Amino acid sequence: MLKNYSSAVEFYLLGFHGSKEQHNILFATFFFLYSVTVMRNMLIIVIVCVDKRLQSPMYFFLGHLSVLEILITSVAVPLMLWGLLLPEMQAISLPACSAQLYLYLSLGTSELVLIGAMAVDRYVAVCNPLRYNIVMNSHTCIWVVIVSWVFGFLFQIWPVYATFQLTFCKSNVLDHFLCDRGQLLKLSCDDSLFTEFILFLMAVFIIVGSLIPTIISYTYIISTILKIPSASGRRKAFSTCASHFTFVVIGYGTCLFLYVKPKQTQAAEYNRVASLMVLVVTPFLNPFIFTLRNDKFIEAFRDVMKRCYHLHKG
Repeated sequence: MLKNYSSAVEFYLLGFHGSKEQHNILFATFFFLYSVTVMRNMLIIVIVCVDKRLQSPMYFFLGHLSVLEILITSVAVPLMLWGLLLPEMQAISLPACSAQLYLYLSLGTSELVLIGAMAVDRYVAVCNPLRYNIVMNSHTCIWVVIVSWVFGFLFQIWPVYATFQLTFCKSNVLDHFLCDRGQLLKLSCDDSLFTEFILFLMAVFIIVGSLIPTIISYTYIISTILKIPSASGRRKAFSTCASHFTFVVIGYGTCLFLYVKPKQTQAAEYNRVASLMVLVVTPFLNPFIFTLRNDKFIEAFRDVMKRCYHLHKG
């Protein structure tokens, strides 16, 4: 514990409770999930870049989404894995803690903006197919990606700054495996009620703000699909946006569960489970969601593997 009114200059991450054997099991599980997540997303990036059949807005956005997924998981998971191997609590400096929180929130915000843009892309593809190439041209796609990255990193400057302007004098032990904002607010001896309320409003703005175009887009998409007379036509139309819709349900569900709550200082176990969903489970599932039933991607993957095999054989 720290003396009153002396703010912490470093924190100790409590990580996961349990015995050494349990930590080893968690390490093996999370290492496997993280490795598959990184490799699968890197595979998506490479195939989207090298295969001409995937040179479309949907796959362009998917490639950038994969970059964000790799970065988001890499901000916290390697540190979490290292903490599982240590016999004692893991120390992290105040600058490193603020950098981790900033990158985690900024990349997450950029991803939400990009998901909203992908929903609009699916709306144009299904509802206005004749204008798709005009509306979603390369210039538009590049600007959408630039705006999503810049907005994410600018939007989270004040929330992180405001968090670390607080005085952390109650303790310097975070009951988490990363620098979680809720746990940081618990350590503050300042009155953080107003700050928590502003952070809640900002979380609502970014999550609900990116969710609105998604809901509107899918309302029009479903309405258009239901008007298609043939069953095969409806299936084909729905297949173009089924993976993104699944991603939206999982992604927004976990974000709403974790961030849109007036009281940021939730129970440690609640935050830990929700963070694992955002950092480990969801990024692990997303590459499979987008590629498992995507015939065009599977065909491109087979062709790339054949080319690699012939190059290696030659």
